[in-house]
Amino acid sequence: MTWLSLPELAERLETDLRTVRSQLRDARFLAVRRGDNNALYADAGQFVMKDGKRVPLPSLRGTIISLRDAGYSDDEAQEWLRRFDAELRDTPLSALLAGHTHAVRRVIAGLAF
Repeated sequence: MTWLSLPELAERLETDLRTVRSQLRDARFLAVRRGDNNALYADAGQFVMKDGKRVPLPSLRGTIISLRDAGYSDDEAQEWLRRFDAELRDTPLSALLAGHTHAVRRVIAGLAF
């Protein structure tokens, strides 16, 4: 897993830090606090190429919102996205990258109960 600070992420996305912070507030991707300085870092695996530009994985926003609704903190959601799930036969993030959004959301629906 490659962790990117928000300034590094802004550079990779070819945008400014304000836009990255706005995307974070809008749940377009997750960032968790790491390191000695407790700064926000995002997993680079949450971003894909679209029309020649790197962007947050589009299906991630609804997934993040669903996880928050299920009571997950951003740290817990980040861990869940990277943990193998038997029902999905993959990690949820890999399933999202493969286009299996509905299957991931179905698993999340079961987590809330």
